[in-house]
Amino acid sequence: MIEQSGFQRSTGALPSGRSVGAPLDAALLRSLFSSTVPGTIGFEEELLLVHRGSWLPADAATVVARIGDPRVKPELLACQLEIATSVHEDVAGAVEELRSCRALIAAACGPDLAAIAAPVHPLLDGPAALSPTERADGLGARYREVIGRQLVSSLQVHLTFGEADCTLGVYHALRDLLPELAALAGAAPFAAGRDTGLCSVRPVIASLLPRQGVPPIITSWEQFADDLAWAVRGGAVADASEWWWELRPHLRYGTLELRVLDVQATTARTSAIAQLVHALALRLTELHHLGELQPPAPTWRIAENRWAALRDGVRGELLDLRTGEARPTSRCLHDLIDAAEPYAQGGLDDVRAIVEDPSVEHLRALGPERVVPWLAEVFTA
Repeated sequence: MIEQSGFQRSTGALPSGRSVGAPLDAALLRSLFSSTVPGTIGFEEELLLVHRGSWLPADAATVVARIGDPRVKPELLACQLEIATSVHEDVAGAVEELRSCRALIAAACGPDLAAIAAPVHPLLDGPAALSPTERADGLGARYREVIGRQLVSSLQVHLTFGEADCTLGVYHALRDLLPELAALAGAAPFAAGRDTGLCSVRPVIASLLPRQGVPPIITSWEQFADDLAWAVRGGAVADASEWWWELRPHLRYGTLELRVLDVQATTARTSAIAQLVHALALRLTELHHLGELQPPAPTWRIAENRWAALRDGVRGELLDLRTGEARPTSRCLHDLIDAAEPYAQGGLDDVRAIVEDPSVEHLRALGPERVVPWLAEVFTA
């Protein structure tokens, strides 16, 4: 997210002059996550630039420079760019900003290029070129060819809670729900020109790197500070930005950053999914204050459901994390939607429609060759 005037104070970003790689302690973390304005939301959305005709990746640097807007930034891969919205009090405002930024990108592409929202490029086989940056060089040195294979794009949702203990409580509650949210947003069946048989192959590609997938239980802010210090001190990571799990406390913004969602072809679908995420966050906040959140589930159980979600999407089954009872994923999602609806402005009928008509089925009907032109066509929808 973009730090607006006053945003650094109101959302608890790290104090001026302090980097995400600087030593942290539990007191600083509690202060950081307690100084946010609860209930706000912002997005980071990863996108790809392609050549019209071949539909293969194109360098995004010229388009980013042509736009000249700090909300549109280059990414790790040379063909990838990112929209980072400002902080918003509601989902509608964040989505409208996202839509306007997509329009800026589309206008800057000209006749020969196109932008697409694709979790994985459906046709590319092999690694992609990295951006010519110091960060990319550093990651390339540590992760070798694997980093060039990370042409994966997600929708990242930032949520605030205004209280450190509440942030950790909701972290664990959302962690339990990562499979349901992944199933809902699954939109990446293709890789290297073929159908993988999965509803989203993006997490499989991402898992070539460490610190991916279901995040660990964080028993306290002391433990979190110790874990980050251990990884940085030993050189496993350069800083906390490489804590790449599908849900993480974000040290620059003082948010919970949800990273499990595939980027969506249209902002209309983004809006529907984000409305559910925001409503769930509000509901879980209330349950935390009532003392009604369940203890964290074992990581491997969530990971088992996570695998079922990326394989079968909304058409599969998930196991109850406590009893092991198998239930249709669509039923689990409808129950979540019903529980969250009182906290959603305008209701959640749009996300119910996604459960009944998942994106991945339309993509499969198009096939890998036709899907990229379609993604370009609907980019500003």
